[in-house]
Amino acid sequence: MPKPSMIAIDGPVASGKSTIGRLLAQRLGYRFVDTGAMYRALTWRAIKLSIDLEDEGELSRLAASTKIEFAPPEDYSSVFVDGHDVTREIQDWEVEAGVSLVARVAGVRKVLVEQQRGLAQKGKIVMAGRDIGTTVLPHAELKVYLVASFEERARRRYQELVERGEAADYEAILADLIRRDEIDSERSVSPLRPAPEARIIDTDGLSADQVLSEILSMMGEG
Repeated sequence: MPKPSMIAIDGPVASGKSTIGRLLAQRLGYRFVDTGAMYRALTWRAIKLSIDLEDEGELSRLAASTKIEFAPPEDYSSVFVDGHDVTREIQDWEVEAGVSLVARVAGVRKVLVEQQRGLAQKGKIVMAGRDIGTTVLPHAELKVYLVASFEERARRRYQELVERGEAADYEAILADLIRRDEIDSERSVSPLRPAPEARIIDTDGLSADQVLSEILSMMGEG
């Protein structure tokens, strides 16, 4: 069975998309792109410019005028906005809290989806996000949709923040995940949902290596 040239990994906030996507790309020798980083980068820029995150017109214009880039080599893990490395800044809580508002804007999605498709043109890529299998790469040969309970996802995000030495409130994180899921699922453009042919994996109670093994088994790589 030939390896898929494009692999889409979707799912809600903190379902493990970035972790699994990066591990899978490393295992296959593919490029990895976390599209969520692009939306966080634009959110960071909007906050810095004091743009109202409810102002869809201003956000659309900002997306069209902002240059968002990834830096290799092994994977596209460093993110640059207009030449400025924002890899650490886009992990800030303020950015995390606002990104779903920015990502629901049709004008923003139009610009960033076009850029994401451009990144995938050469194939051999693992792309993670909310709408990769449904909108960005509808012809991806393998589509995976990761799910997990709100409690598990909040626990993971809490642990990430603690490990980074940041203040963390589990109840606040849980409430924010529920709020963001509602925004992502109900937006009019590319709502969060699995593609009909996506392979759904419930990651509750599974380690990253176990999820990776399950995906590799789907590909006959186990």
